[in-house]
Amino acid sequence: MATPNPDRSQNEDVITTVDDEDTGAQIAPIIRLEEVAVTTGEEDEEILLDLKSKLYRFDKEGNQWKERGAGTVKLLKHKETKKVRLVMRQTKTLKICANHLVLPTTKLQEHVGNEKSCVWHAADFSDGELKEEMFCIRFVSIENCQKFKDKIEEIAESQQTIEHAESEEVSTATDLIEKLTVGESKSKEEPPVSDNDVKEENKVEEKAEK
Repeated sequence: MATPNPDRSQNEDVITTVDDEDTGAQIAPIIRLEEVAVTTGEEDEEILLDLKSKLYRFDKEGNQWKERGAGTVKLLKHKETKKVRLVMRQTKTLKICANHLVLPTTKLQEHVGNEKSCVWHAADFSDGELKEEMFCIRFVSIENCQKFKDKIEEIAESQQTIEHAESEEVSTATDLIEKLTVGESKSKEEPPVSDNDVKEENKVEEKAEK
């Protein structure tokens, strides 16, 4: 049998008893939050590659690598323009660590002493303005790093083909516009005067003198 504590008041015993009891009552929330659709800007893009990694950015002032974030790196291809961009977000905050196009000039190099990492330069837009950055990315395995490098090389080559085709289309369109412009300017010139026209004008002048 428990010995009563003389230092505790009866009010404390009552409060403890009430707190321990489950009344079964359900309290409705004061504010009901509705589910809101969140857009990521990736709705019109197709995922070509999706890998977990850690990203670093080279700090020129400090002359050292600084961690940019750990998360998922994606290669996204736009369904209409066919342009491909590299996007990486941090795992918990979803903050963008990298956001730039994969261009024909994009070249990856293995990071010295680590086969799971590679480095490259890019004009990045993750901070809201275009900046020339040097990135280093590290994967959990050599296989994932190789997948990333192979895919980047494949995309860079395909983008070069697309740019070549677009330049040819622009050149063809420019030539066509020039031809149409020249043809239109010629049509606006006065028609050449024939000998018959000259004779008729002379007759009109002779009659006017008489």
